[in-house]
Amino acid sequence: MKEPLHHYVRPGIVHFMAYPVIKGEGPIIASLTELLADPFFEVIEISWIKDPAIRAEAKALIESSGVTAKYGAQPRLLTQGLDLNSLDATIRERAVHEMKAGLDEAAEMGIADFALLSGPYPGADHEAAAMDALTASLNEVCAYASHHGINVALEVFDRAIDKKCLVGPVDSAREIAERVKATHPSFGLMVDLSHIPLLGESPAEALQPIKDHVVHIHIGNAYMDETTDPAYGDMHPRFGYPGGANDVPELVAFLEELFAIGYLKADGSTREAVSFELKPVGSENPRTLIANGQRKLVEAWSQVSL
Repeated sequence: MKEPLHHYVRPGIVHFMAYPVIKGEGPIIASLTELLADPFFEVIEISWIKDPAIRAEAKALIESSGVTAKYGAQPRLLTQGLDLNSLDATIRERAVHEMKAGLDEAAEMGIADFALLSGPYPGADHEAAAMDALTASLNEVCAYASHHGINVALEVFDRAIDKKCLVGPVDSAREIAERVKATHPSFGLMVDLSHIPLLGESPAEALQPIKDHVVHIHIGNAYMDETTDPAYGDMHPRFGYPGGANDVPELVAFLEELFAIGYLKADGSTREAVSFELKPVGSENPRTLIANGQRKLVEAWSQVSL
C-alpha cells in the first residue's frame, strides 16, 4: 500500500487487556494517560470503572484526547462468571441486569458502542435452547441500549479451547446476528483475529459468511501448543510469541480479507476501527508489547495488496 495505514484504518487498543484493570480497579488513570498520549491510536476500548470519581477523571481524559472510546463489557461477564445464555432464568437475568448496568456506565461516559460475549457452550443437546436464551437476552439488552443511543456488538469467541462460548463457530455467529437484527438492526458482530485459529477457521471462513454483520475488529495472537505455557489459549500474547498462531503473514491475510468483505474500503471513503488486543506474558512491559504490535501492523500494512 502506498498510502499510510491511517488513511484506511482507525487503529485502536483494548485498554483492559494491555493493563491489569480488568476488574474495574488498578492503574486506570495512569495507563489511560499513557495510551491516550500515543498518537498512533484513534480508538480506545475501556471497561467498567468501579470508582465514580475515577470514572469522571477517565471521561475527562478521553474527551481531551480526541480519541473515540468504546465499551467492552466482556470483563463484567467473565470475571463474575455470568452467562447470557443460561437455561436458568435467574442466572440469565442476573447477566442481563449486569449488562444494563454496563450500558448505564457507558452512557455516563458518553460512549456509543458496547460489546459483550455469549455464555458457555452447553453441549449439542442444549445448543438450540441456549441460542433461544441468548436471543432473548440480547434483544433485552439491545432494547435497553437503544434508550441510551448505544449500539451493541457480540464478540465471537472460541468454543473448545479457552472461553468455550456458545458463539462460537461462524454458523452460530451468523444465526445469532440474523435473529437479533430482525428486531434491532444496529446489532452487529465483533471478530478477533486471535480467536480465528482457536476456532480452526481461516480469515475467509470466519468473515465471509457474516460480512454483512461485522461492526468491529480486534487483532492479536493466540498460542495453542503447550497447555502449561502461560500464553496458552485466549491470552493474546504479542505477535511473534514463540509457537504463536499469528504474526505478520496472518495479519496481512486478515487485513486483505477485511477489504474483501468491505469492512475496510480500498478508496479510503470511510475508516473503520481495528483494535489491538494484546496482553503481557510474565514480566513483559505493556508499552514494549504495544510498540511491538504497532511495528508488526505497519510491517504487515506494507505487504497488503488489493
